[in-house]
Amino acid sequence: MNAFFDALLNWLANGFADLSAWQLVVYTLVVTHITIASVTIFLHRCQAHRSLDLGPIPSHFFRFWLWLTTGMVTREWVAIHRKHHAKCETEEDPHSPQTRGLKKVLAEGAELYRAEAKNAETIAKYSRGTPEDWIERNVYIKHSALGVALMLIINVTLFGAIGATIWAIQMAWIPIWAAGVINGIGHYWGYRNFEAPDASTNLTPWTLIVGGEELHNNHHTYPTSAKFSVKPYEFDIGWMYIRGLEMLGWAKVRKTAPKLSLGEIKPADARTLEALIANRYEVMASYARDLKAACAAELAKIQAEGGKHSERFAQFKLATRWLHRDEERIPAGVHGHLAHARAASPVIDKLVTMREELRQMWTRTNVSAEQLVADLQAWCRRAEESGIAELQAFSMRLRAAQA
Repeated sequence: MNAFFDALLNWLANGFADLSAWQLVVYTLVVTHITIASVTIFLHRCQAHRSLDLGPIPSHFFRFWLWLTTGMVTREWVAIHRKHHAKCETEEDPHSPQTRGLKKVLAEGAELYRAEAKNAETIAKYSRGTPEDWIERNVYIKHSALGVALMLIINVTLFGAIGATIWAIQMAWIPIWAAGVINGIGHYWGYRNFEAPDASTNLTPWTLIVGGEELHNNHHTYPTSAKFSVKPYEFDIGWMYIRGLEMLGWAKVRKTAPKLSLGEIKPADARTLEALIANRYEVMASYARDLKAACAAELAKIQAEGGKHSERFAQFKLATRWLHRDEERIPAGVHGHLAHARAASPVIDKLVTMREELRQMWTRTNVSAEQLVADLQAWCRRAEESGIAELQAFSMRLRAAQA
C-alpha cells in the first residue's frame, strides 16, 4: 500500500514525463507559441482575410490544435474579427478601446469576445467561407469545450499537479495577448507607419510572443496582406512560418501589401493617379516624413535663437507630432497650438494645406477620373512652383510613381 501511495505522490509531483523545471518552462513556451502561430496563420490571415490558402495538412492541424488549446470556434473568431474591421473604432466594434476604454478591453477582452459570439446576426453576416465540414460541425463546434478538457488531462497526466498550472497558462495566453494586448494596446499606444482610418498601432518588439500580430497598424492599413512587416527593422515571425509552408507546398500566398515603384519622371497622368490611389498610405507616409522634417527644422531654428523654453517651441514640438495626421485623428486640445504653429510658418502651413488637397484625390467620390487627373497635374505644378524644397522633391517622386 505504501508503495502505491509513494507512486501516486511521485506522479502528482512529477507526472509520467518527470521533467525538470526549465524543461516545463520550455514546453509551456513551445505549446503557447504554436497556439499563437495557429491563430495568426490560420484564423487571422487565412480564414478572416483570405490572404493565403492553406493545404489540408496545416489547415487540419491548426483547427485541431486550436480546439485542443483554446476551445475557440473558427466561424465565431472570424466573424468577430471581420466585424472589428468593418466597424472599427465605432460603438459596433466588438472590442475597441477607443469606445469601450483601454482598461475594459485589457481586463475583459475575453468576455467581450464571448458576448459578441452570442450575437447570431454577427456570426451569420461575417462568418461566410469558414469550414463547415463534418468534423467542424460535430466536433469543433458541437463539443468546443471537450478539446480544452482533453488538454488538461494530457498535461496533468504528463506533468502531475503542475500540469494544471501549465494548462491555465495555455488557456489564458490568447485572452491576454490577443484579446487584451493586441485588441487593446494595439489600438491605443505604439507607433504608426501609416495613417490608417482607425487608431491601430504597432507594438514591436513582441513578435516572438504574439506571432507578428503586434504589427497591428501595418495590418489595418493592408488587411488582406499575408505579410505584416513593411519596414526593414520589423520582423513578422508569422510570415516566416508562412514562407516555410509555401516551400513545402502547403500554403499559397494570395496577396501582400502593394509596393510603390518609381520609374522615369514624367508629367502626371492617369497612371500616376492610379499609382497614387493604390499606394496612398505609402505616399502619405513619405509626405509625413517631409512634413515632420520641416517641423524639426523650425524647432532647430527656434532652439538656435535661444527659445527652447518658449511657447513657440512647444507649439512646433506638438506640430512635429501631430500635423502629419488626418485632422480627425488630432486631439481637440492641441488644435489651437497647431493653428499658431501654422500661422508662424508659411512653409508649414503650405505643407499641411497641400497634404489635405492631395488626400482629396481619393476621398472625393463624386469627381470624374479626368477631373482628378487635372487636379493632380495642378497640384504637382503648384508644389514645384512653391519654392519649398520638400514639396518640390515630393512632387518629382510622385511623378515618377508607377502603377
